[in-house]
Amino acid sequence: QIQLTVPVAVVFAPGAMPGDLLKPLPFRDVREMEIPVNQRTSVASRYEMVFRSTTAQEEAALDATTAQEADAALHPLQDALLGSLTMYVVPETSSLLPQGITAYVGKHRSALVRAGGHLAALRTRLQQVTQVMSFTASSIAAAFMDRVPDGQLGLDARRHLKSSLGYEITFSLLNPDPKSHVVDWDIEDAVNRYVQPVLDKLSLVANFSVDSQILYYAVLGVTPRFDKESSSFLLSAHSLPHVINPVEARLGSSAASLYPVLNFLLYVPERSHSPLYIQDKDGAPVRTNAFHSPRWGGIMVYNVEAPTSPEVSLPRHVDVDMVRVMEVFLAQLRLLFGLSWEELPPEFLLETPGNEGLADWELDRLLWAHTVENIATVSTTLTSLAQLLDKIGNIVIKDDVASEVYRAVASAQSAVAELAEGHLHLAFQASKEAVTSSERAFFDPSLLHLLYFPDDQKFAIYIPLFLPMAVPILISLTKIVREARQRKKEPTKMD
Repeated sequence: QIQLTVPVAVVFAPGAMPGDLLKPLPFRDVREMEIPVNQRTSVASRYEMVFRSTTAQEEAALDATTAQEADAALHPLQDALLGSLTMYVVPETSSLLPQGITAYVGKHRSALVRAGGHLAALRTRLQQVTQVMSFTASSIAAAFMDRVPDGQLGLDARRHLKSSLGYEITFSLLNPDPKSHVVDWDIEDAVNRYVQPVLDKLSLVANFSVDSQILYYAVLGVTPRFDKESSSFLLSAHSLPHVINPVEARLGSSAASLYPVLNFLLYVPERSHSPLYIQDKDGAPVRTNAFHSPRWGGIMVYNVEAPTSPEVSLPRHVDVDMVRVMEVFLAQLRLLFGLSWEELPPEFLLETPGNEGLADWELDRLLWAHTVENIATVSTTLTSLAQLLDKIGNIVIKDDVASEVYRAVASAQSAVAELAEGHLHLAFQASKEAVTSSERAFFDPSLLHLLYFPDDQKFAIYIPLFLPMAVPILISLTKIVREARQRKKEPTKMD
């Protein structure tokens, strides 16, 4: 039984305390919920709330003009523990929140919530905000994807990358028509400016490596349809799945990779198929002119403006607008890591993460999901290993394999215990160690089932070898036995 404990500090600003609050501040309150995964598995969520009033420094920070300024001023005053949340309850008449907004979620691990008239309404609002900033039933169910019945998970849950110790990101520029276009993209500067801040924050989750390449004469493999009305070429939604396989054969990045590879492709259409636009299922043009494939990556079509006069010499020099390209690729990267925002009430306002690419609470949300997924992976791996050992009775378990199994079990138990205590960072580190040890044990070369044969296969192999030798030996033995019996029956001669 996994229990997820979230430490939540509920801080009341002056004039924001509900009238029906019975206990004097400060006091503690615990709320528990059950998240069903399948008929046999469920996850318990426990919200340990500490209700208190603001300190003098927090009051000064809440006197800011806007919610953004208050969030920045409150950040140094908060608990820096991963997975912990701070809810600042402001008066109903506060000007910090815009009109009609009841909750503001900042870039860090805090939120501003309007005080409702009653404690019950405030509790409901706090519960909604804490679920947005930590985990929901759908995000936990997605972590147990292998155990959830088909049809119970939505399409968004199956888009996310599975938890891994590392990821490789490859940016590829596809130029199918180098005779017409000389494409120049400053990918190194773009990665340093836009991608690296996101990866620095995600370094807690996994290790990342980034590379880039330019592929010439690489076509999509699908012939676009020409539209006379718009004088352009169109790729329909049903033809997009057929685009990836021909291109992937040219990438060659995932063949020798130990970790999942994320491919982000920038495609400059050839001159005979320009301009090229992507249509959605309803036939409307896609605003970003890009699409993504779950657990694989994304492709963006970058059209080159047609020359004003036909006498323009070829090839044309094209400078790629990397700001526009990286906006699309970063959005696709967030989708692949499950950082897309779920449907929120219209009265909730979420602050954009800015240059860092993701907020602190989004990183915590990712750690919650990956920790639970790692524990589930370790359980599945060790169960499969136990079934293998039961199936092959004469298999040999080396000491190093046994120690890895013991280490995986101990680390998984430690991760579960740290989750119950609300120590998200320690739980995630323990879950990573458990995954590493369980994989080492399961894939140890000495445990290959091909090294061990069932008894029926042994008889089938060795009988044809020993039977021709055994026949004359058996005949000789029966002859010796017969002669010995005859010798006993003959009467002995008396002198």
